[in-house]
Amino acid sequence: MKSIKLLTLLVAVPLIFAGCGSKEPAQNAGSAASKPNDKKVFKIGITQIVEHPSLNATREGFLAALKDSGFVDKENLQVDYQNAQGDPTNNLTIAQKFAADKKDLVLAIATPSAQAAVQNVKDAPIVFAAITDPVGAKLVKSLDKPGANVTGAADTAPDAVDKLVDFISSDFPNIKTVGIIANEGEPNAAVMVKNAEAAMAKKNIKVVKAAAANSSEVKQAAESLVGRVDAFYITLDNTVVSAVESIIKIANEKKIPFFSSDRDTVEKGALATFGFKYYDHGYQAGKMAAEILKNGAKPADMKVSFPDKLDLIINQDAAKAQGVTITDSMKNKMQDKKNLISGSGK
Repeated sequence: MKSIKLLTLLVAVPLIFAGCGSKEPAQNAGSAASKPNDKKVFKIGITQIVEHPSLNATREGFLAALKDSGFVDKENLQVDYQNAQGDPTNNLTIAQKFAADKKDLVLAIATPSAQAAVQNVKDAPIVFAAITDPVGAKLVKSLDKPGANVTGAADTAPDAVDKLVDFISSDFPNIKTVGIIANEGEPNAAVMVKNAEAAMAKKNIKVVKAAAANSSEVKQAAESLVGRVDAFYITLDNTVVSAVESIIKIANEKKIPFFSSDRDTVEKGALATFGFKYYDHGYQAGKMAAEILKNGAKPADMKVSFPDKLDLIINQDAAKAQGVTITDSMKNKMQDKKNLISGSGK
């Protein structure tokens, strides 16, 4: 009996140790699976000052870049999109909410939204987009070394206004006076109006300004210019662009060439611009956000980016409606002939 018990014990001991040894790999596997980055859902807050095509396209491009970098909405990404509808109070409330929610990153689209975010969100990275003058708006210390928790993509191509004014001067010799409809209460609009005035002065083109403090005043501002100017021009002005249909209608009815600062407005019915796709602009900002979320890049050290695809865009349906004949000279100024578009931009 003793020999049988001893044999049983000798057989059982290795099995006990084998059983104990088999638990350790399972524990290690469980530990690896529970690493924060493996199952983390990143919370993104998007604050946008108002709805209009350029800003919407910026947002779409941003989310596309995140998706291409492995951040998929409703999988490992939670997107909280808030639109201020042009209301400063809403804008501030959104920024405060994002700060309280402890977002992993905030995208601020347009200058007012970015300013509110920078003032309120201190513990999360902020990436901005659709900003004309990040330094002047006090979002960053410098374009090369933004500092703090903020960086992003500026939508100002330094030579875009000069190129457009050169185009007007060379291909529209009868345009001597241009009416600019703007809300100069917006810092970005004020900067661009100043740049446009300087560029037009060099070509001896007179500027007449019409103020629109809110979107409901845009139509009246445009009407006030009829009979006083040879063409309309608008900047990247959120107030004005949000009500741009009223300018297009007047331009078409009165046969007034209408130039804009962005491609999306041309696709909607303005005549021409030197511009880029705001989707591509948003994509740039999205790649920056991905670097922050994925690789731990510090906004303080990330240079502000600028559009890298600038070309002449002409809407042929708008040209017909506004009494403009598209010449070979105009077409030859396009790098990409696909930028001779229809009214729908398709």
